[in-house]
Amino acid sequence: MDSVIKKYDTKLDSKHRFTLRGANFDYYHVIEFADGKIELHPRILVEPQTISSNTLSMMDSDIKNLKKNKVSDSIDLSEFTDEL
Repeated sequence: MDSVIKKYDTKLDSKHRFTLRGANFDYYHVIEFADGKIELHPRILVEPQTISSNTLSMMDSDIKNLKKNKVSDSIDLSEFTDEL
């Protein structure tokens, strides 16, 4: 079992928010359970700079082709109009 790092009480403000004191992360994934238990899992969003140079060069090449009108034929989505 994990050791407890902090224990404190908090209350919701008028906009139904609460504060995490000394939070180490900016973003959390929240899971609410029927019994009132709430789990917060830290999330780290990927920075745009972490896209590989290979992916960036492929994207640049695709944009150049798009501007030169080197594109594939249009896709017919008419059979999906009921679902859209």
